[in-house]
Amino acid sequence: CLDIEQAVTHWKAKGLDLQPLLHQPNLPASVARRRVRAQDHGLEVALDNELIERCRPALDSRTPVEFTIPIRNMDRTVGTMLGYEVTKRFGGQGLPDDTIRITFTGSAGQSFGAFVPRGMTMTLTGDANDGFGKGLSGGRLTVFPPKASTFPSERNIIVGNVAFYGATSGEAFVSGIAGERFCVRNSGATVVVEGVGDHGCEYMTGGRVVVLGKTGRNFAAGMSGGVSYVLDVDGDFAHRCNRDMVDLETVMEADEISLLQDLIMKHVRFTGSTYVEGLLADWAGLQRGIVKVMPREYKRVLAEMAQREREDRHVTPSSAPAAVPVAVVAKSAH
Repeated sequence: CLDIEQAVTHWKAKGLDLQPLLHQPNLPASVARRRVRAQDHGLEVALDNELIERCRPALDSRTPVEFTIPIRNMDRTVGTMLGYEVTKRFGGQGLPDDTIRITFTGSAGQSFGAFVPRGMTMTLTGDANDGFGKGLSGGRLTVFPPKASTFPSERNIIVGNVAFYGATSGEAFVSGIAGERFCVRNSGATVVVEGVGDHGCEYMTGGRVVVLGKTGRNFAAGMSGGVSYVLDVDGDFAHRCNRDMVDLETVMEADEISLLQDLIMKHVRFTGSTYVEGLLADWAGLQRGIVKVMPREYKRVLAEMAQREREDRHVTPSSAPAAVPVAVVAKSAH
């Protein structure tokens, strides 16, 4: 399919020799050089097929649906095919919040809740592998250990690496520690977690992340937008944060304090975390221990936007310049 001569003579590719790539090896006719059979992705046995059938009332008539179902680590990208069906029918706005409510019990495979849109609420009682909530697109995800568990959630990993990679909207509550590269390239989701590994919030551009526990090294590397709030458990967070693009601040504004408190209270309500419930019992102490991670450029842009809004509010109809008739503008230009 490549026009070899034209490609070689193009000024951008002068001297580029494609012959090694286009070489045809001397092989018998029995050896295929192209795709001769379709790849079996196993979609017909995916758990989502059952989810879609059980969610027909919501998909067909927006009727709320709620049920519980077991899950295994062989079940991957659970919720993604169902989310596609939601988006195909209702577009980017999805469904009203909590129209579809599914509780899973067990260990989820990779990419649980990937790309889940608004209207889907997925709760996992158990744990999950890598890719938890990647591309989250308006839905809500919650994960917590089974009630019979005896281990402290804040000291144990409950979801794997790259959780919420590229999330764009929605919210999530993780009762336990997430692996490395948590919320990388998050651009709009709100997430509460009880600890993260290395490179948390890397290249984040939007959204809010609340970390109520320890972080790994290189937190906030390349973070250009959004806000993170980190509980400095051992007083050493400043040394683990990459401050090339961010500043560390204290949460001072009343509205921001109220928002942060509401998020943490929602975390307790949805996950039942006794660890975070204990933190809330001493709200004053918890508030003092939280460090705000704020990208410098993002802060500058927010300040400029706020200033413009203040100026716009002070411009009254009487003081605003009179509109110039289009005909006058045209005549002047001519």
